[in-house]
Amino acid sequence: MPTRFSASQCVEIVVPQPVAIHHYLRQPQRLVSTLVDPSRLEVLGQDCYRLKMRPLSFMMLSIQPTVDLKVWATANGTIHLQSVGCEIRGVEYINQRFKLDLVGYLSPEQINGETRLKGKADLKVEVELPIPLSMMPGALIEATGNGLLKSVLLTIKQRLLHQLLADYHNWVNAQTGTPQTPLLPPNAATST
Repeated sequence: MPTRFSASQCVEIVVPQPVAIHHYLRQPQRLVSTLVDPSRLEVLGQDCYRLKMRPLSFMMLSIQPTVDLKVWATANGTIHLQSVGCEIRGVEYINQRFKLDLVGYLSPEQINGETRLKGKADLKVEVELPIPLSMMPGALIEATGNGLLKSVLLTIKQRLLHQLLADYHNWVNAQTGTPQTPLLPPNAATST
């Protein structure tokens, strides 16, 4: 019988220099490169990427998820991402009985004269656990699985918070041809 896990994560980032943020966001490959280490990223085709995650430990198992994502931008600058495939390396039994669904977005908004990027990611996993894991108390398995998914999303969020503004600043400098000092207010990144 499949066990289901889920986690969600929201993000809000103040954009200190809203120079053409909509143009920046129409380049979804830039967002993808801020989410993961470039050595763990493979371009599969137009708007499709393979992310090789670090090995994860779940109960007595060590697994390495590889997720294929479709990432695209809409005319208003909103970036959407959706998982389109997944492979679990390390345990073939799990790989054959594993389903992952990741959906997210990042959208620019004007709030009180400030530009903010607001986003949300929802991650759901369905897996049939092998014996003896399937014999463990359901509440323990669910809490452990949900905690693991939450930590994965939190790691991605932290990387996004730190890398996105730095990449955006570099992009602005390249567009204007004028080096600028990064304007990172103390509350540049917040979480909700």
